[in-house]
Amino acid sequence: MMFGGSVFSGAGLLVVSAIIILIWVIIELKRFRHKIFAIFLMILVLVFYFGAVKVFGDAQYDFSTPSGVIDGAKVYFSWLGSLFVNVKDITTHAIQKDWGGNSTRTG
Repeated sequence: MMFGGSVFSGAGLLVVSAIIILIWVIIELKRFRHKIFAIFLMILVLVFYFGAVKVFGDAQYDFSTPSGVIDGAKVYFSWLGSLFVNVKDITTHAIQKDWGGNSTRTG
């Protein structure tokens, strides 16, 4: 069986190359998305850890008793809630700002 010249033409190779590159890009984007998610989780764990160090650094909680764990959890989650409220307030104020600045354009 003989293959025609059109199968191995430059246009055919270009189409096959484009398909291969597209498949590779799709696979890399999936991998990149997973890497971004993993980095986000690592940053989140670090924020929670350093937050706990900051919250519990000055106070003494007895985590060997259930009441100590409950008291510590109340303080930590209270701090975490105020953190989210503060981030929301900062974001709200940033959105309400006039970021256009003073435009002196003419014409």
